[in-house]
Amino acid sequence: MSISRRNFLKGAAAGAAGTALATGVLVGGDRADARAADASVPIHGSYPFHGPHQAGILTPGPTDKQAAACFASFDVIVEDRGALIDLMKTLTARARFLTAGGVPADLGVGQPPSDSDVLGPDIPADGLTITTALGASLFDDRFGLAAERPRVLSPMPVFPNDSPDPAWLHGDLMLQLCANHADTVHHTIRDLTRHTRGAMQLRWKMEGYASPPRPSGTPRNLLGFKDGTANPTGGSASELVWVDDPREPAWAQGGSYQVVRLIRMLVEFWDRVSINEQEGMFGRRRDSGAPLDGDAEFDVPDYKADPKGHVIPLDSHIRLANPRTPATADQRIVRRSYNYDLGVDLNGNLQAGHAFIAYQQDVQRQFATIQERLVNEPLVDYVQPFGGGYFFAVPGVRDRADWYARGLLT
Repeated sequence: MSISRRNFLKGAAAGAAGTALATGVLVGGDRADARAADASVPIHGSYPFHGPHQAGILTPGPTDKQAAACFASFDVIVEDRGALIDLMKTLTARARFLTAGGVPADLGVGQPPSDSDVLGPDIPADGLTITTALGASLFDDRFGLAAERPRVLSPMPVFPNDSPDPAWLHGDLMLQLCANHADTVHHTIRDLTRHTRGAMQLRWKMEGYASPPRPSGTPRNLLGFKDGTANPTGGSASELVWVDDPREPAWAQGGSYQVVRLIRMLVEFWDRVSINEQEGMFGRRRDSGAPLDGDAEFDVPDYKADPKGHVIPLDSHIRLANPRTPATADQRIVRRSYNYDLGVDLNGNLQAGHAFIAYQQDVQRQFATIQERLVNEPLVDYVQPFGGGYFFAVPGVRDRADWYARGLLT
């Protein structure tokens, strides 16, 4: 029998102080071995910055990802289109340099140093990817962009079971930073904010880490379950991610809709639930990750053989999120999510959870449709996102003459 959470939530909500809670999708994820953030991970090596699509979406994943991440939302504070173009050019130049690595400029002893030296005098590439996305609010009347807004880009709505905190929501611009080590992520956000001071202001940011596989296969989330077994890979991932709809603005072709959901997990409450109930809510075994009707993690659940949900409950997470029918095949999403830990709230409860990130061609057809199926699923008592937003990851920077969102702004 389920444990009532009413009294628990009264205390948790009162002490959360900026971490109000909501419901989010947990399905999908990253399947291959995520590298631990330790000294054994090489700091050299880079991913291509130039190309038709941005790195950090399907590169280096979706079956692999760097160990550390930051998701930073900004308000753009320039007043005209020309200044916005300058901001995008600056971001592009810094991202091009930082993802390749190199030696910072020497400005002489009479000037502040050009770099923080957090990573030493020679900046390593460290597998850094920087993914730039735009929020719906950037397409207001400030810059004359309203007619060029991606077709289904809007502020993230409040879904049933949500309790969003405005301090952790939305933004004009989202930067996703992923690298092999946490100090590279810190160095990168520090460099970017330094070079764009006066043009954009940090609104909120969440740092995350990727857990290594334990003992193998897909990494686990903070509820102890493997997270992302069914994430699309290869050609199927490409077909679900890149915008190619002729109804979209021409500049948006090759971009991708990005969903960010910051999900607090009530881990103390979860730890009081029986293993049978936990596995029934997910539809998978906790130890192996196998579906309840299978033996191994990547076995495909056979819903047709279990139409009444006697083995895998009809309201289990995997069954609602991915019904595995021809009609829902194009609703799947590609995940790039991380765990997070914010310490404790004022009541002494852990503020830890999941930074859920998803990419797709159409946020309404894909994420929103999945989310509507998950309304009132049993997991809503234990996973409560408190922020995030909808963004549009712009097409890639094709060469050294190109820059972020050039097709939009020129």
